[in-house]
Amino acid sequence: MTDSGLPIYLDYNATTPLHPTVVDAMLPYLREHFGNPSSGHVYGQRAKAAVERAREQVAALLGCQPDEILFTSGGTEANNLAIRGVLELSSGRRHIVTSAVEHPATVRPCELLERGGVEVTRLPVGSDGRVEAATAQAFVRGDTALATVMLAQNETGSLMPVAALAGVAHERGTLIHTDAAQAVGKIRTRVDELGVDLLSIAGHKLYAPKGVGALFVRRGVRLAPVLVGAGHERGLRPGTENVASIAGLGAACELAAADLEAEANRQRALRDVLWDSLSAAIPGLHLNGDGRASGVEDRQPHPDRLPNTLNLSFPGVRGSALLAAAPEVAASTGSACHGGAETPSAVLTAMGIDAATALGAVRLSLGRFTTREQIDKAAQALVSAWRSTRGIG
Repeated sequence: MTDSGLPIYLDYNATTPLHPTVVDAMLPYLREHFGNPSSGHVYGQRAKAAVERAREQVAALLGCQPDEILFTSGGTEANNLAIRGVLELSSGRRHIVTSAVEHPATVRPCELLERGGVEVTRLPVGSDGRVEAATAQAFVRGDTALATVMLAQNETGSLMPVAALAGVAHERGTLIHTDAAQAVGKIRTRVDELGVDLLSIAGHKLYAPKGVGALFVRRGVRLAPVLVGAGHERGLRPGTENVASIAGLGAACELAAADLEAEANRQRALRDVLWDSLSAAIPGLHLNGDGRASGVEDRQPHPDRLPNTLNLSFPGVRGSALLAAAPEVAASTGSACHGGAETPSAVLTAMGIDAATALGAVRLSLGRFTTREQIDKAAQALVSAWRSTRGIG
């Protein structure tokens, strides 16, 4: 438990707390600067200036131009606008390539288009949870309108070879989109290095509020709006801007840019301490998405994963039972409960992990406020919970 009596929070991939710097950036637009950014008077112009400042901050983190950033209500809306917006205007191209391990915010728009007659190809992943660019080479065709593959897998933290996939797509005149919600603010995410045409951000994954996000749209890429109304955000996202939250997203991006490498290294070191502690105490603990044999002899997670994420299958127990026996830790499992029965994570099963192992999975994700003391306490709690649940010691 923390000093406040709450569990140790190891679920930063689900959502992050607001950073104090972000709160400070938002407060003026929740209090005195309440104007509508579309208004011509001073109240509106102050609000508009905040939106444009945030646009510059987001663009600076991604290495793009401010006019290539559109603000949305979050990553889900950004994904829908990218995927459905491209297909709405595609002429003679009615094919999408995606991966088998996408977030529902990508899966569902693809399914919606599929029901309307669009063909969707879902690329398989290996035991490391990654798509192979060579596999994509065989499936991106002349009639492929869009390839959409996430940058970092939200359950396992596995990083996709998006830059290589972009090369494959562009060879065939295909646009490429990446859902970067789990990556932005954790690893270097520069649109030109990735070669992407569209990229989605969710504010609440990088210490900004829930309910705000952004979509990078490369100059020259045409989209149809998903929502219709007034002409906000170049006519692609109507509705009066959520000024305070947009200001918060801008501040969060500036904060991330200031210490990205140092903070990633700090979290990676803590993650590895957690892995070392757990793998030394729990024989057969499996690191999902590593693609290599796990165990005490293989101490460091694969480099092609987020620096803050471990997805571990605890042998002989279900992840849900383990977390129930460890109230000192707040974390997630990938399983779902239907009619009283648990089903394993679709992401893990797509990686070839058997159902029993997948049901034992727990995702542990660290963040800016995770400390070494918390890691040590969490490791002790999880080991104790595993032993008690297994009836050992």
